[in-house]
Amino acid sequence: MSSETDTDGGYVHTPGAGAESDGGADSDEEEPDDPIRDPEPQAPEPDGFGRKGWALTGVLLTCVLVIPGIIYAYPYVAGSFGLTFFATYLVLPLIPAVLLGLVAVWSMSAATARE
Repeated sequence: MSSETDTDGGYVHTPGAGAESDGGADSDEEEPDDPIRDPEPQAPEPDGFGRKGWALTGVLLTCVLVIPGIIYAYPYVAGSFGLTFFATYLVLPLIPAVLLGLVAVWSMSAATARE
């Protein structure tokens, strides 16, 4: 088809500029709070690793490297505290569980205190 035989008169469809015939509102206006139409969403300010990040890193290193290293290298270390060999294998894995639980509660309470 050539442009001389087009019956639409050069119409180009623009989504959102449709057939509202209320006559009052201009459909080209964008609402500033609309997250779908917001061209540039605001990024959070980078504030570094922070105290909570370093605490979590320290606890994770303790849970992943230190406690398993103690269990592997010195399995009788808890014997100096009066624990048997089997009690050592029950108590030492509880340390990472307690540490991770405490850090999770602390970071969650700190995160909800800001709101």
